[in-house]
Amino acid sequence: MTLVTVIACKYEWSLYHLDVKSAFLKGPLEEVMFVSQPPGFEIVGKENMVYKLHKALYGLKQAPKAWNKKIDQVLIQISFKKCPVEFGVYVHKRDGGTVIICLYVDDLLITGSSTLEVKEKQKLEFEMTDLGELSFFLGMELVKLKVGIVMYQQKYIGELLDKFEMDSCNTVSNPSKTNSKLDECIKEEKVDSTMFRQIVGSLRYLCNNRPYICYSVSVISKFMHDPRKSHMVAAKRILRYIKGTIDFGLLFPYGVQSEVNELIGYSDSDRCGDLTDRRSTSGYVFKFNDASIS
Repeated sequence: MTLVTVIACKYEWSLYHLDVKSAFLKGPLEEVMFVSQPPGFEIVGKENMVYKLHKALYGLKQAPKAWNKKIDQVLIQISFKKCPVEFGVYVHKRDGGTVIICLYVDDLLITGSSTLEVKEKQKLEFEMTDLGELSFFLGMELVKLKVGIVMYQQKYIGELLDKFEMDSCNTVSNPSKTNSKLDECIKEEKVDSTMFRQIVGSLRYLCNNRPYICYSVSVISKFMHDPRKSHMVAAKRILRYIKGTIDFGLLFPYGVQSEVNELIGYSDSDRCGDLTDRRSTSGYVFKFNDASIS
């Protein structure tokens, strides 16, 4: 999603959000499947008979696969090509125009130089809700400014702080102490491992638009099997940091910021820096059109 947003901003394309209604009811079944008559709708004298399904129902294990296969066929029929490395992304090029679709279950993000025709074709094939220009997608909030689009996760952060009772905590200026290195801390008291794993998992999703907390989150992720007091303190420090930076986000600038379509990457690593297994710690950042995408 991040790279697609950057490309849209570079060429100043609009981003649209479509939602398919009752998506899991659209997929035809390949397997022979029977269901009993629903309570209250039994046919008198045929109570022991069953229905044979032609399409999926919510609750069936086959429903997600059937829906994905259906929409995949529809998009390919209208000349879209599936991305070979990201199966939820489809690209259509014709007469110098380009349209990109990002698919996540029943949500479609559409952008490109000629999106109107594609949107109308999708509405003819499926019953859809046109949510207009993209403002919220998969927990990401997108706000349009004069210079570009900013991607936030303010709502997600608010829910995160409330869930872990950190909404009244004191803030800090950085996500981890400078030059601090954690080990297994086996002599310290244990903490609630379930809560610790929930914090780490929640923070990992936040890394989507907070690349500068990736290192701190990756460090505490190594201790999910046996978290100790110091590990929990480090995890809560990251929560304290994001509380003080809740309005921070990633800026995707409008227009061409670089003359060529280059994907620029920077990487570095220390040498045997891990205190536990003496492995090296590496880091990287990739930028496209002067915006961080990974």
